[in-house]
Amino acid sequence: MDLIRSGKAPEVIRRKGAEGNLPLPAEEKIEILTLLAAAPEADLRAKALETLQGWDSADLRRVMANPKTAHDVLRLAAEHLLAEHEELREILLWNPSLPGEFRDLVKPKPTAQPAVVKPAAEPSPPQPEHVPPPPPPTATQEIPRKPEPAPAPEPAEEEVAVEILAKLAAGEKVEEVTDAHVEAPPEVTKRDDELTPKDRETLIEKIGRMTVVEKIKAALTGNMETRSLLVRDSNKIISRAVLQSPKISDMEAEGYAAAKNVSEEVLRLIAMNRKFVKTYAVMRALINNPRAPIDVTMPLLGRINERDLKGLALNRNVPEVIRSMAIKMMKQKEESTKVKLPGRH
Repeated sequence: MDLIRSGKAPEVIRRKGAEGNLPLPAEEKIEILTLLAAAPEADLRAKALETLQGWDSADLRRVMANPKTAHDVLRLAAEHLLAEHEELREILLWNPSLPGEFRDLVKPKPTAQPAVVKPAAEPSPPQPEHVPPPPPPTATQEIPRKPEPAPAPEPAEEEVAVEILAKLAAGEKVEEVTDAHVEAPPEVTKRDDELTPKDRETLIEKIGRMTVVEKIKAALTGNMETRSLLVRDSNKIISRAVLQSPKISDMEAEGYAAAKNVSEEVLRLIAMNRKFVKTYAVMRALINNPRAPIDVTMPLLGRINERDLKGLALNRNVPEVIRSMAIKMMKQKEESTKVKLPGRH
């Protein structure tokens, strides 16, 4: 990385870097491609940019959502990747590390209204000469009123939702971010132990009719039953709002980490949340979840205890590479605890 940054890397390394073929983690490959996209050689710049534009969407989403990602990488994504990867737009806006000068560049452009073509005016029929003017309105006749001006257009729901999450990520409080006029139904705010079976049925129906902003408000301020429904929402903004709720307990986070019916995005966000992964049970559930991405669970293997490592080595539901690594780590631990007898040297 330092050699490429300094411009002293051999040509073959720079070429491989521009093709994305260096044996490095995806994060470092993307950073190298960003450096090479600004290289003095035009062909190298073009190749690096072409490689980035065709890069795996899952890798790009993960890197662009990380607040630790370098500003240069975020800037290049804002300037050159949105045409091919529209899904990065809301992720970049959510990332608090995106420099302010690029936020306007990333915000969706308002769609231009098609021009209204007026039909050609038809010729007026001939009027008789000396037509008297219409009489003034009498007291019983209504004077036609001017049409009321059209109300100003409301901002798009998705834009409002992204803005809410960006403010929360910047440290603002829930009460300051969500609008007071967005009221949650009573089933959302009831305590979980007060919910009846009828309340739960009603809750499912009402959540299905909610707007994006209403769902965000419910995810942030509602009860656990509401969050358990919204964390599986197909809209990533909603599931992300659930994980930002200050009401989530460690036991609830463990349940989400072990769930087989949540998206990979939810599992990634749990792994990126220091508060969650500091809880051992959450980390263990995440590692044992067969839906968890390998690049999320692999770095956590070194933090689990020997008993859970043995269980993971026997767990055939997790990806084979995770199970093999657990077996290898078990053997290494056994070797290190063997009593070494003095021998010949």
